[in-house]
Amino acid sequence: MDAIELMVHEHENIKKMLKVIRSMCIKVVNNEAVQYEDFYKVIDFVRNYADKLHHAKEESILFKKMCDELGEKVAKGPIAGMLVEHDFGRLYMSNLENALETFKSGDKDARVDIIANAISYTDLLNRHIDKENTAIYTFARRALSKEAMKNIEKQCKEAEKIARENGIQKKYIDIIEEFNKKYL
Repeated sequence: MDAIELMVHEHENIKKMLKVIRSMCIKVVNNEAVQYEDFYKVIDFVRNYADKLHHAKEESILFKKMCDELGEKVAKGPIAGMLVEHDFGRLYMSNLENALETFKSGDKDARVDIIANAISYTDLLNRHIDKENTAIYTFARRALSKEAMKNIEKQCKEAEKIARENGIQKKYIDIIEEFNKKYL
């Protein structure tokens, strides 16, 4: 599996979690108990698998190489758009965390903020992933030099090796499997 195939595979894992998040929100809408620990696991997954593992490869390796090799039009156009969406995802997770704390402290109106931020994240990421898979990654394969692709490959393999040594992939794949059984 090359670096871009790996990123697509990570997208598949993220999309599995997005389905779980939606299911969790439906339970909140139906006035079921808010599963705080599960929501905190979602936030952990997003911050450490989707963001620190996956988005870091995109931002520090793939997107950086695309900007360096393909120039300002790419950097200020499609890549800038992807980076803004990554930041919106981070904002939704921060807002979700705040909403959970507010709800836990007794403000029952925060239930709507839990739902709004979690669902906003799922909607954003589903659309974002589709754009990356069908446009950004395809464009990178077509437009980057073979040398650039080799460099991306090397850097991604090193990032994966470090993450594997730290048990990152296993931890978060296990959470996906646990939540798939519990919520889907």
